[in-house]
Amino acid sequence: MRAVPTTGTDRAAANRPVVVDADVVIVGAGPTGSMLAAELALAGVRPLVLERQPQRRDTPKAGGLGGQILQLLRFRGLLERFEAACTDPVPAPRFPFGGVHVDFTGLTDSPMHALPLPQQTLERLLDERVGELDVEIRRGHRVIGVSQDATAVTAHVRGPAGEYRVRARYLVGCDGGRSRVRELAGIAFPGSTYPEVNRLAQVTLADSVTGLADGSLDVPGFGTVRTGFTRTDRGLFGLGGSADSPVLSLFTTEDETVEYDDDVPMTVDELRDSIRRVLGVDLPVAEAMRLSRFTFKDRQAENYRAGRILLAGDAAHLFPATGVAINAGMLDAVNLAWKLAADVHGWAPDGLLDTYHDERHRAGARVMLHTRAQAALRRGHDPAAEALRSVFQELLTDEQPLRRVAALIAGSDSRYASPNHNGHNLTGTFVPDLTLHTDRGAGSVAELLHTARPVLLDLADRADLREAAQEWHSRIDIRTAKTGDPQADALLIRPDAHIAWAAAIDEPTGTAVSGLRRALSHWFGTP
Repeated sequence: MRAVPTTGTDRAAANRPVVVDADVVIVGAGPTGSMLAAELALAGVRPLVLERQPQRRDTPKAGGLGGQILQLLRFRGLLERFEAACTDPVPAPRFPFGGVHVDFTGLTDSPMHALPLPQQTLERLLDERVGELDVEIRRGHRVIGVSQDATAVTAHVRGPAGEYRVRARYLVGCDGGRSRVRELAGIAFPGSTYPEVNRLAQVTLADSVTGLADGSLDVPGFGTVRTGFTRTDRGLFGLGGSADSPVLSLFTTEDETVEYDDDVPMTVDELRDSIRRVLGVDLPVAEAMRLSRFTFKDRQAENYRAGRILLAGDAAHLFPATGVAINAGMLDAVNLAWKLAADVHGWAPDGLLDTYHDERHRAGARVMLHTRAQAALRRGHDPAAEALRSVFQELLTDEQPLRRVAALIAGSDSRYASPNHNGHNLTGTFVPDLTLHTDRGAGSVAELLHTARPVLLDLADRADLREAAQEWHSRIDIRTAKTGDPQADALLIRPDAHIAWAAAIDEPTGTAVSGLRRALSHWFGTP
């Protein structure tokens, strides 16, 4: 970072706060902020990350990654690193959905998978990644004010050594559900707060509890507690585990009026008390490996952008269900980074940065749709609600609705609006990881996107299309390969792995070249 110097003879200057320059200031070093910093650095942009906490928190929060972000990490060449850090066995694709369990094991190519990875480990891995890319993270630095003009945004920061200012082209609030950046920018955050408190734990139990062959428990004073969800008139109790491990996952949900401080960790006694209230008996917990508590809100920022201030992750949206927030937030970051970089480098076409709000706000609304549906399924206690849950599970015995729900949870069903005159059905979708064959051997689409650069992938040896794209060669990579049963002659792939344009099979040169040039200009500016 470059600081403005002061001299010993300029006393007035010496008493003014130091001004630090950066291309983009990121407020918050959680998964969303760190992913954004890494993506910006890949694109040749200088981010500065400001984090109010003096060090990474070890309070357990999310327990893993799931959904489309896993495929995106594969496309960046990072997934193997994350998988190597996972010490727990990767579970079969079975997931909670609104108080019931949805089983995707019958799908040979389910879009929804999960990687058990405690958030502390995830944040450590992302810290290592941004460190490799020479990104500066300042911990213990709190943003206390923000101002902007037509050319820059200024953050007023309080750090361990005092106050100073950071001036940058853009500032992105990745600072959580209680975002100070969102508040300072005056962006509304409408929605609802649910009265329920949820507690999640990984524990071992005392020998007085008998484990049954099917994974159920024989609990003294209660009887059999089956795997899955047990509903009482006081709340919901969840049980999950593996026959290969004595560690069980426990979950309780109950309505409470108590407000908890997220920074105060949950205790084993708090877990025991909640289980006693829900089940009506004591469950003797021997040891706890993970304890976390959370509440549910459904809120979405009215705008993800206010001038040169943008929002991503929990600062932009909070969902009333587990397992989706990190996926959505990190996908926000990947969508935003290349568009910010285009503007910083001076070649962004008009309106490119506005597509961040358009695309990710719509995707967030889609996540909000299914998480609100989960809240309705989960919170009903009367016979009608039980009937609704039974009908829902019955519908999911059929493949088509099962696939639709899997795509909903994964976030892979969002199609971004994209101008393509031939209406190709791949336009706007996440690119499939095709196996590619070239003169140098076999490869994959994922390998082409490790550097986060746009790619024109010619699958039909279309010299006309490669020649048309040459004017943009400094901004995109042009590759030729073969693949089995191609659905298009060529694909124009954005850095966030979405298809910006596709040439139909045997599309005539005139129309194909015209369509490609329009798409290149629309997304990557004037050549």
